[in-house]
Amino acid sequence: MRDSFNEINITPLTDIFLVLLIIMMVIAPLLDQQGLNLAVPKVVNEEQIVKDSKIMNFQVTADNRYFFNDTEIAAGDLQNTVAQNAKDFPDGLLIQADENAEHGAVVKLMDSARNAGVTSISISR
Repeated sequence: MRDSFNEINITPLTDIFLVLLIIMMVIAPLLDQQGLNLAVPKVVNEEQIVKDSKIMNFQVTADNRYFFNDTEIAAGDLQNTVAQNAKDFPDGLLIQADENAEHGAVVKLMDSARNAGVTSISISR
């Protein structure tokens, strides 16, 4: 007569749980990454923007050119221009983008402003 099998082998079950634990330990730090913190802007009248001269105004045209105080700025000089004028405009930066301007051109200006130390950036059309 055969001896009956009285013990359960839990080694495969333990292996599966250890693999799942390792997978969760690798994935958990990736789930905590944050993207951009965006705040929903309040509606502001254009007259209020014009009155407040402590905001640096940049324009991005439909052909992806940059203007500051009606002077064209080369894409490579954006960060230097923003850094030089940041002290005179403590309230931040306003980007007035044409509706046909490329997203990349606006993001390039935002990145340049952030790298220059500007913490408050607003976008308008």
